[in-house]
Amino acid sequence: MSMSTSVAGWELGLRLRERRELMDITAVSAGKAIGTSQSYISGIESGKLKINARKLAELAAVLEFDEAEVEELQELREAAGKRAWWSAYSAMFSAEVSRYFGFEAGAESIRAYSAGMITSLLQTEDYAMAIMNGGAPSIRLAEANRRVEVRMKRQQRLEGDDPVRLTTVITESGLRQMVGGRTVMAAQLKHLVAKINQHPDTIEVRIVPFSADYHNAIGGSTFYILGFASSRLPDLVWQETVSTTDLIDQPMRIREYSLAHSQAMDYALDRTESLGLIEQIGKEFA
Repeated sequence: MSMSTSVAGWELGLRLRERRELMDITAVSAGKAIGTSQSYISGIESGKLKINARKLAELAAVLEFDEAEVEELQELREAAGKRAWWSAYSAMFSAEVSRYFGFEAGAESIRAYSAGMITSLLQTEDYAMAIMNGGAPSIRLAEANRRVEVRMKRQQRLEGDDPVRLTTVITESGLRQMVGGRTVMAAQLKHLVAKINQHPDTIEVRIVPFSADYHNAIGGSTFYILGFASSRLPDLVWQETVSTTDLIDQPMRIREYSLAHSQAMDYALDRTESLGLIEQIGKEFA
C-alpha cells in the first residue's frame, strides 16, 4: 500500500518535533535558523503545513539528522505532497475531516464503535443516502450524492491486496433502526453479512445485544481508533457527535476510548452469534 499523504506528513512532523525537543531547541530558534517563523515550524510538525525540499534540508541540518535520515525525511515530504483522492472533495469538508480521510486511508487497523447505526465503512449507498437526506435535509441532492460517493471511496480500504483490518462493534439498535425504510434495511443487513463472509480475516463485526448490561460506550458517540504500521506513529481517535467531529491524539484520551471499545467487545456477542443476529433481523425486514 502506498503511504497516505496525511500519514506521511504526520510522520515527518513527528520526527522533526521529536529531534528538536531531544536537542532542546525551541520552535522559535528552529524557525529563525532557517529564516522562517515559529508558527511555520509548528504547522510542519503538526502535519498541517507542507515544506519544500530546500527548507527541509536546512531544518534537517539544524537538527543534525544524518544522511540516511535526511533521505527518509525527503521521501516522507514527497509522499505528503502528492495529490490524494479526497483532495477533489476539499470544498465540501473541513480541513480536519479531510485530514481524517487521509489518516483512515493510511491506517493498518481500525477499531470502531457505532451506536444506533451501521458503521460508515460498511454502509450501502442507499443507506448512506438515507442518512444524508435525513440528517441534513438542507443538503442539495448533488452534494448528497457527492458525500455518498466519498463514503464509498473510503470503503475501498476494505478491499485490495493490503486491506485495513476492521473490528467494529455495533449496537443491536443499529441493526433495527429503520434507516431509509424496510427495503433499504433489508439490503443493508444483507450487505453486512456478505462483507463479513467475504473478508473473514480482516473484517470482524460484533453486536452488542439489548440484553447486555451497562458498559462505558453506552450512550456515547460513534468513534474510530486508528492504528498504523509504522512503530513511530501512535494511535489516533476520530469521534463523531451530532454537531461536531474531533480528531484526538492525546494519549490519555485515546486510552479511555481503547478501554471503552474493549469493554464493548466484552459485552458483545461472539462472531458467530453476531452474524446470526444480523441474519435474523435481516429476515424480519425482508
